[in-house]
Amino acid sequence: MTKFWSKWFRKFHRWIAIPTALAIPAALVIKLIGDPKIVAAWEKLDKIPSILMLIMALSGSYLYLLPYIVKGQRKKRIAISQPENRQTLKEI
Repeated sequence: MTKFWSKWFRKFHRWIAIPTALAIPAALVIKLIGDPKIVAAWEKLDKIPSILMLIMALSGSYLYLLPYIVKGQRKKRIAISQPENRQTLKEI
């Protein structure tokens, strides 16, 4: 299941990165040198870059933690599949 989520989160993260990368500089330019009418219209859409950054932070943190999540799941799987009463070569 983690592989499924990993694939889609990576695609989602990439596609969200594009509008985020465009919206943040656009917001800065509009606020600094924009016409008052454009700035007034932008005030209605001002939360879009913030929401995109929040989505990027959440999906990015999942992708950052994914190797550790998989490693923990792998250790659990190995511990379950190995019988506890099996002797190792060192003990024999």
